[in-house]
Amino acid sequence: MASQDFTTAFLVDQSPEEAVAAINDVRGWWSGDIEGTTDELDAEFTYRYRDIHYSRQRITELVPGRRVTWEVLDASLNFTDDPHEWTGTEITFDVSPQGHRTEVRFTHRGLVPAVDCYDQCSSAWGFFIDGSLRRLITTGRGGPDPE
Repeated sequence: MASQDFTTAFLVDQSPEEAVAAINDVRGWWSGDIEGTTDELDAEFTYRYRDIHYSRQRITELVPGRRVTWEVLDASLNFTDDPHEWTGTEITFDVSPQGHRTEVRFTHRGLVPAVDCYDQCSSAWGFFIDGSLRRLITTGRGGPDPE
């Protein structure tokens, strides 16, 4: 049975190490205020976008050139019936060589069609992952601000 967790993937010409370095540069591709360290195992950082979204992540896995995983420790989304829908979910970036290219596969475990924010959150992740993060990896400049 296929997972319903939100997943998206893309290919780039850069190395897996370059892709992971860009992923860890969260301020370079995700809009909003980010406080804390985003590139060390067991570090925690917060993300805040206006009064719409707050979340606190812990980096639980950091495998150079291969994988980055964040556990969402706390969250408040002001546009859902349950503002804590993200709390306890997991965000994973799997990076792997595909011939002469590199695949970046993003999965937000727990972000499934049954949760209230799925449509808005999956759309936003598409913008940030497929757009901004991909640009950061390929050009060195993300486009994190959708406005």
